[in-house]
Order: sequence, then structure tokens, then C-alpha cells
Amino acid sequence: MTSPAYLTDFLPRRGTLPARSWARSDAPELSLNGEWAFRYAERADLPDDFASADFDTAGWGTIPVPAHWQLNGHGAPAYTNRRYPFPVDPPHIPDENPTGDYRRTFAVPADWAVERMLLRFDGIDSVGRVWLNGMKLGVTSGSRLASEFDITDVVRRGEENVLAVRVHQWSSATYLEDQDMWWLSGIFRDVTLLGRPAGAIGDHWVHADYDHRSGEGILRVETDVPARVTLPALGVDIAAGEELRIPGVRPWSAEDPWLYDGELASDGERIRLRVGFRTVSIAESEFRVNGVRTLMRGVNRHDIDTDTGRVVSEERMRHDILLMKQHNINAVRTSHYPPQARFLELCDELGLWVIDECDLETHGFYPIDWFHELAGNPAKDPRWREALVDRMQRLVERDKNSPSVVMWSLGNECGTGENLGAMAQWARDRDPSRPLHYERDWSTEYVDVYSRMYTTQAELEVIGRGEEEPWPDADLDRERRAKPFVLCEYAHSMGNGPGGLAEYQEVFEKHPRLAGGFVWELYDHGLRTQTEDGREFFGYGGDFGEELHDANFVADGLAFSDGTPAPGLLELKAVYAPVVLHVSADSLTVTNRYDHGDTAHLAFTVRVELDGVELSSERIQIAPVGPRRSVSVPLAVADLPEGAVITVSAALAADAAWAPAGHELAWGQFEQPRASAPYAQGAPVVRTDGELVVGPARLDARSGRLVGLGDLPVSGFGPDVWRAVIDNDRPFSWAPKEQRWRQIGLDHAHVRTDDVAVSEADGEIVVTGHLGFPGSDLAYRVEQRWTASADAATLRIVAEPIGAWDIELPRFGLRLALPGELEHVEWDGYGPGEAYSDSRSAVRLGRWSASVDELQTPYAFPQENGNRAGVRRVLLTGGGAALEVTGHPAVDATVRPWTTEALDAAAHPTDLVRDGLTWLNLDAGQNGLGSASCGPAALPSARLLPGRFDYAVTFRLPGRD
Repeated sequence: MTSPAYLTDFLPRRGTLPARSWARSDAPELSLNGEWAFRYAERADLPDDFASADFDTAGWGTIPVPAHWQLNGHGAPAYTNRRYPFPVDPPHIPDENPTGDYRRTFAVPADWAVERMLLRFDGIDSVGRVWLNGMKLGVTSGSRLASEFDITDVVRRGEENVLAVRVHQWSSATYLEDQDMWWLSGIFRDVTLLGRPAGAIGDHWVHADYDHRSGEGILRVETDVPARVTLPALGVDIAAGEELRIPGVRPWSAEDPWLYDGELASDGERIRLRVGFRTVSIAESEFRVNGVRTLMRGVNRHDIDTDTGRVVSEERMRHDILLMKQHNINAVRTSHYPPQARFLELCDELGLWVIDECDLETHGFYPIDWFHELAGNPAKDPRWREALVDRMQRLVERDKNSPSVVMWSLGNECGTGENLGAMAQWARDRDPSRPLHYERDWSTEYVDVYSRMYTTQAELEVIGRGEEEPWPDADLDRERRAKPFVLCEYAHSMGNGPGGLAEYQEVFEKHPRLAGGFVWELYDHGLRTQTEDGREFFGYGGDFGEELHDANFVADGLAFSDGTPAPGLLELKAVYAPVVLHVSADSLTVTNRYDHGDTAHLAFTVRVELDGVELSSERIQIAPVGPRRSVSVPLAVADLPEGAVITVSAALAADAAWAPAGHELAWGQFEQPRASAPYAQGAPVVRTDGELVVGPARLDARSGRLVGLGDLPVSGFGPDVWRAVIDNDRPFSWAPKEQRWRQIGLDHAHVRTDDVAVSEADGEIVVTGHLGFPGSDLAYRVEQRWTASADAATLRIVAEPIGAWDIELPRFGLRLALPGELEHVEWDGYGPGEAYSDSRSAVRLGRWSASVDELQTPYAFPQENGNRAGVRRVLLTGGGAALEVTGHPAVDATVRPWTTEALDAAAHPTDLVRDGLTWLNLDAGQNGLGSASCGPAALPSARLLPGRFDYAVTFRLPGRD
């Protein structure tokens, strides 16, 4: 047999009804989710006999619906970022085409008094052919778009009905669905039987605009049958199709998602309405909602669950939205397809601006021809036009009643072409109330906003000023400069990062033309799996035997795969804060960055601490600050001691739908300056058996290396320049550093001691030496100068570069190994989380504590992590031992139960095994993070240039006299 012809049709969909809006009504419906009979095959050329009503499914297994078969024992998941996992020869696909046959029975409830019945599939990947009682209904296509079949003439009332569906992994539609995600197949969204009573509403459209000048709402509801619209809270009772101006409505916004509950009633059906009055416009190159320039502080979001793939429960959807709201995110781009309709309902209810994106991406053409000029590219080839327009129609029709949707997006990374223009023209004709977005249309010929990806902060500044490079066509250039700008992807959050978020946000806030940006992305896409001995980890590309994969590029989220916030999400929360608090010794300035509301819902608290001890705490009253306004108030903090820290917090004064009272949105700090701790000195140098002893420090007499602190053994001591490479440093990044670092040999440093000079009278040991790298003439001359008191030893390190360095350093500092029982860490400095030179907005001054295990950040692909910044003092305790280290004035500190080399060699967190030691890094600095895994490198101000280093630390054994 040959594969069925529909698999290579440019639009495989057939037999389905026209798209219509999502609705919740009193019309009867029956969920067909649950356990279905299932048979899996590796090819598509199978007979259709399984669809007959009397087919015997003996020998078949079962599978849950919704689900992906690859996560239920059939085949395996595979991840590619942009490459198609088969030869690119559109619209053709391989003969090896995994296929799943599904069957289940159902009965129509006896009490259904309906005229018609529909069968709805909310998502089948990639196509599904459907039979009912042996009759062919048609073919679904558009994996993340709903399809409905009219089964009125086929369904049997009072009898058992047999529903059969054949799903193929690959089809011509796959060329339109290469969306940087796992290739996962099956019936993965709900299946529902819908009863349609006589007089039921086929489709409806709620037009609910807001006139910001008069405060009126303008309401009109379109239907295809006579119906009435009621909104009790507003006293509305009008006929469908009638327009009504309603004074004094409360407008909808992401900040205040006010919905008016109502009903749309016909003779046969009552549809629940949740109406949000709002108007989207573009004026003076600004994106405006309700007449006000609106800044989207957004993220991109895929449907993903670490256990079920793109089968996302309502609980998980709600979790996602609460996670965003609680981290000051006010906008989401539904990359790169429409989510389940329930997700948008929750966005309406909880408040997010949404860019709703079409189920379209042809990224797999990029590796072949970056500009998509290859014959057959769907954006240009007219044979694909109907399929592309069909996808746009189904997006708009389903989601048109959602007030949270403020922009339609044509899709993602498809190049350019006239077919995109046809999509845009259809959408603009159908719904002129929402602007159109598409990133790759840099001319903005088809769309209403100028959009780019992964621009640098400097380029964003130029665009914000409207001074970008002109487009060759002068008319298009003039039109583009009158349009707002959206940075639809930026700050790629792969592994440790992103860095530079604060600098991006500074530019967004400054220029009204900038409508905001969407960080890539909300979640890692790791799939929960296990090692052979049962230890759990989150798998990425290559972990499931894929022939072709893009490794951990799928682990690029602000949150880990299980939904736990990663450091990047905490950083984004601080950067996206809707209020900014500038604190001094005697005043507080509150800057409101809300676009639509004041600060009346916030409570402000002032707390004063000294070395972890609270000196005072009080709630202060601040009159509501209007949107985009600032106010300064005095702070009455008396007798602020040296080193005291004032922290002002802004938190919810009352429970919100998305967070409880007391949830903190923003904070600011001021520290009363304190003098740096003095060096330890005055103790003599004592020579013993092969050692030099100064205070508690014991040095090897020949090499000058620290070997002990009192009775505490020390090993592995010496200068250190290497860090476990982060994703932003790796060869695939836009600014790769790993190759050059390894070429120099930074990962295999050699320390040579040139001289150990002892001044017994002055109580000083000076160790001079050479830090070099195999095969390289680049090096550092390092001087270590030791002095001590009876209970403490100070080490000052002065390092001078040798040679023509051409790249920044990963880190510069000291490393030493201590006994493994030192498992508890307390520090004074910035915390509680990790921080780096370009990612430290989320940390604040204080005294913090954690176990060594708690200091590790479990990135899906292990890499440098856990750095604590600005550490003045760190205390390690455990097993009856203790060591305190003080910085002069501060250092970066990392504490680990394994070496940097072990971390660098690991592919998963389960590869990391304690080595029985506690490894301590005390750094002058580390290189910044950037987001170069897909985007710019660290800003120059965050780079660790190979210059002179001069810093000091003091080691002390607590309790010693």
C-alpha cells in the first residue's frame, strides 16, 4: 500500500465545519476523554478496516486521551530547534511515518433534546482522519487548532457509537509546525461531543470597546440567530446586533482585569458572557490600551508539562499564569501557536496582555536558506496560501471574544512572502480592532508593529529613538517609523542567565515607541526521566535516542521543568517591578510604573537591620501615586548605626486573585556606610616541620601553598580562573568563548612558585609565582602576601597579566578544599540567591544561611552556578568545625560539594557526586552572563577583563583566642 494522499495535500483538512468562537453554554456536551483502545505502527500505509463498527480490537492496548503516544510507551520524544527531522522536500514526508489508531465507543445521553450534534477535537498532532460508525467524517489538520465535524446524520441515538481516529506523526502540515519544541504526537487536547438544540447560537462576537475620553463602554454582540444580551451589573438588556453606549464602565486592563458577567440567550441556548471593555490603538508610534501608552513586560510561553508534554491541565495553566503574575510579568506571547481556549479565559480573569500567535513556523527552512528563498517555502509558494490563511482564520474566530488578546501574530520564523500578506489582509478585514504582529516582516508591509528578536540593548535604544537604519523603500520606512516596536523575543534564558535584563528594561521604560518585550521563555522543556538506577532528572534532546537533536537548547526557561522558579525568573521579577523604590538615609522616592492604575493597593513597610538583627520595622502610609508618576516622602529613621540596612518593601495590602496579601512586588535598600574590616597582623612567622605558620595559617614551606588553618586541613589551594562553562559561553552561542578559553588552557592552569620570602620580624610571608596555561604564553604573575593575628590570617592577592590577552576571563580568584563536614553556610552580603555582575537585581543585602546542597542551582545541563555576590563575611560550620572568611571589602563566594572540573564534565545533575570535600571559591570577580546562547554577550561593563587584580580575604577560626 501507499500512504494516503491527504498526507501530502497542501491543506489536508477536509470535512470540518467553519471555525467559530469558543463558548461556554447550557447546551449539553459530553467529554470523550479517557481510556481509548490504541494500536501503534511505524508506517502510515495501513488498511482502514479498523474503523468498521465490528472490528475486533483484541491485542490492542489502551492509551489515555488526551496524551502523546511517545510519553505512553510508543516511540520516543525527539527535540530539534529548527531542523525538520526528515528530508526537506515539501510537501512530501517519509514512508517511516509513526501512526496511531484510536477507538472508543460512546452513547448519546437519553435526555439530550438536540437538533444537531457536533464532534470537536481541540488538538491532534499532526493530522487525524476520523470515522464514526464506519463512516468517514474527514481529516483534521492544524495541530493546535480546533476542528469540528457535524455528525448529526451519522450518530446513532439509543445505540452504541464507534469513534475511530487514525493519527499520523508526519504530514505536509508538519512543514508549518516546526516550533522549537519536542516532536510529540497524538490526540493531545480534549475531544467533546456537543449537542446543538434547535435555535442554538452558531457563532457570536462580543464587541466591547472603551471610550477613555467619556468613560463609556460601547457594546455590540453579533450572532447568527436572534438573541438577547444581558449584563445585570450594568442594567443591560438589549437585542443582539444592537449597539449601546454605557456610561461609567470600569475598563478592563491587565492591571485591573474587570469582567462583567452576563448572558447571551437565544431560543435554544444560553451562553455565558464575561465582558471586558477595552480598546487597543496605535497613535503617535505608541501602543495604547484605553488611550494610554502601555508597556508589555512579557514572556514567551509554550504549552509544556514535564510529565505529559503539551497535554496541559487547567491546574498547570493556572499555575503558569499565577507564576507570571507573581513575578511581575504582565504579558504573554503564545509561542508559537494558540493555547487551549481555557488559558485565554484565565488570562481574561487574572489579567495578562496576550499576543495570540498562529499555529505556524517553518524554521526548518533556515538551515537550508536563511532567507527562505528555497522553492516551496510556505510563506512564498502560492500552493500553501490556503493553508496559511485557514490557520489564521481559525485562530481569530476561536479567540476573538477574549479581552486579554490585544494583538494577533501571524506566526513565527517563516521568512517573508505574499502568503503572510494574505493572512494579514484576512485578519485585518475580519478584526480591525487588534493590531497585527509578525517578527520577520521587518519592513512592516503587512503588519502594524515593528518587531525584532534578540537585539542588543544598544540597538533597542536606537529603535526607541526612531533612528534605526532606513528601509530601502522610503514609503515603507516612513510607515514603519510611525509604528510601535515589540521585541518579541529577547534575553534567551538558557542555563545560567540571562544577564543584562535591567539594562533592557531601562531602555523600554525610556522610549514611548517601545511597546515592550517578551523574554524567551517561561519554562525549560525537560521531560521527567530516570537513570538506570532510578534517580530522576529532566531529559533534553539526545536523552531519548534521537538520531537528530539539538541537545539542551530546549532547556531555556526562566523556570525549571517542574515549574520551580530559576534564578532568571527572580531576576526578571525585580527588573519588571511595577514600582521602583529609591531609598536614602532619610527619604523614599516611589516611582509608579503602572500604565493604568495607582498604588492604592500596595502597603509599604520600612525595616532596619544590622548584621541580621532587626532594629525596627513599621508600616508607613503613602498616598496613592498615579500611573507613571513619582513621589518622595521623608523616612524617620533615627540614629542609623554604621552598616545598618534600610529595606523598604511594597506588597499587596489585600488578597488579589493571583496572590495573597503581603506578596511582595518590589523593594529598595540603603546601607549606612561602614569601614572595611582591618587586615589581621602582628603575629610572628613560625617555622615548623616543612611548614610556615602565621597565626592559624599553615603554609607549605617550599611551595607557599596553604595546607591548613589551625587543625582544619586545606587542599587544592591556589589561584583559579576557570568556571564550568555556561550555555552562553558554548560554541553554538552568538559570542562563543569556550573554544578560546580551552585553547589558551584556562581549564588546565599550572601554578609555579618562584619565591617564598619570609619576614619573621614583620610577621609576613610573600609568595610570588606564575599562573600559566599549557601551550600558551599568556599568564599571570601572582603575589600572595600573608599576615596574621593570633586567631586570623589575611591573604592579599595581587595579580598582573602577562602577554597580549584577547578575551575576558571566566573568573579570577582563589579556590580551596575543606573537610566535607562543613555543610552549613552563613554569609553577610547579597542573597538569598545567586548573582553575577549583570544579574543581581533580585538579591539584597542581609545575613543569609543555607546548606551547601541548597546553594547549588540544578540547571538541566550542569554549569557554573551558585555564586553569592558582594560577600563581606562567610561562615562555614559542621562536624564541630568552623571557618570564617572576611572580604576586604567583599568577594564573590561559591561553595560546592564537588570540583569545578566535575561540574564542567557533567551532562545532567545526576552525574554530580559528592567527593567528600567542601570546595570554596573566593573571587575578585566572574565574567557576566549575557544571553549569547541566542542573543548578545554580556555588556562591556559586566565583562571580567584580564587586567590587574588586587584584593584580600581574612581567614579566622571562630572560638580561638
